[in-house]
Amino acid sequence: MSWKTVRHLVYGALIGTAGVSILRSEPAKKVYTYATAYVKRGIDSILGYTEGILEDCQDINADANEINERYYNKLEEQQIEEAKSFLEEIEEEKKEAAEAAE
Repeated sequence: MSWKTVRHLVYGALIGTAGVSILRSEPAKKVYTYATAYVKRGIDSILGYTEGILEDCQDINADANEINERYYNKLEEQQIEEAKSFLEEIEEEKKEAAEAAE
């Protein structure tokens, strides 16, 4: 092992130790605290938007359900009318067949 390699290892250890000391210092903790507060404000803002979007989606879903309910009610009424007219036609044919048999 050369002295150059040893020197690099010692410098790395010193820088690493100094780096840990710097990261644990009070100014660094203040920076972390402010950064964390900023991120939390951002999260609150995003959650506000997502709540608004969720409410809009629920409104859209409710409106779509109402539209479908009206559609199916109208469809059911049409089917009932068609069935009534079909029954009336059958009754008329029965009457005509009964009159023709007499």
